[in-house]
Amino acid sequence: MYYRAKIVGWPPIRSYRKNSLQENDGAGIYVKVSMDGAPYLRKIDLKVYGGYTQLLKALENMFKLTIGEYSEKEGYKGSDYAPTYEDKDGDWMLVGDVPWDMFVTSCKRLRIMKGSEARGLGCAV
Repeated sequence: MYYRAKIVGWPPIRSYRKNSLQENDGAGIYVKVSMDGAPYLRKIDLKVYGGYTQLLKALENMFKLTIGEYSEKEGYKGSDYAPTYEDKDGDWMLVGDVPWDMFVTSCKRLRIMKGSEARGLGCAV
């Protein structure tokens, strides 16, 4: 009898199906979170949150602080801290400066800075 070796990648899977299987794998987008003055880091999954409001509430509960309200002109007022993130290019920006979907795809790590150090990031804090 003659046996053929099994061909790798057979039967062919259409590219759109292959891509949809990869997108729906359920893997989270985990980023490290640090806070100025805190001796520890945390790791959070950005896919769990539906927007900035949920993320900021979670950070407030995690680090036991109040971040305050964000406005484009004044930044985060009513707080000594400002949440910032490092994007893919290595630039530090204020959380809330870009739309949520863009933030989730570009965020490499989060840092809750003292407000005095966050001045000049995106807007006047």
